[in-house]
Amino acid sequence: MAQLLRQCLAEEGHVTTLASEGKEGLSLALTESFDMLILDVMLPGLDGFGIVKRLRSERNQTPILMLTARDATQDIVQGLNLGADDYLTKPFSLEVLMARVKAVARRGPIAQSVRYEVADLSMDHGAHVVRRGTRSVNLTRTEYAILELLLRNAGRVVTRDALIEIVWSRDSDIESNTLDAFVRLLRAKVESPGEIRLIHTIRGVGYSIFVKE
Repeated sequence: MAQLLRQCLAEEGHVTTLASEGKEGLSLALTESFDMLILDVMLPGLDGFGIVKRLRSERNQTPILMLTARDATQDIVQGLNLGADDYLTKPFSLEVLMARVKAVARRGPIAQSVRYEVADLSMDHGAHVVRRGTRSVNLTRTEYAILELLLRNAGRVVTRDALIEIVWSRDSDIESNTLDAFVRLLRAKVESPGEIRLIHTIRGVGYSIFVKE
């Protein structure tokens, strides 16, 4: 499978480095510069979850797409909560994989100087900084992309289809529960106990960010 993925990526013009076990992969990720990591969860020596945890603890923000046959909701949430940018379960088509790679790659460095605010939640788009009141909110790339879309449409409903299409790309076969898992993690970070709830579920439609009267 690894060799097949390597060939597929090469045909799309990507230069790849392959690691066959976890500790080797972690060492490469910490010492080399990559545009993206495609990371299997069930690796020998050190599993994918351990690699993500170590990289994020070292403030390595390289985008990570996780691949795994473990499709239980708790596994997806664990991967995303540790800092992965996306989570693709097996079996999957190569077309879906490439769409997800492109979607994650689109969330590159932010250059525009734009600021969004709803109540005491603010996003400085140029500095890539999110704050709730006086506290800083650390988000993964995917969480940031979802929050940005909600803030740009503050007071309006963003449909589930729109969120999936814009954040993951039109061709991605993203599961509905993956979107829900990301929104749940995002809420936990921007809505601490005692703070006003800002992200609202519009049942059967999508999500919206606003201050409820």
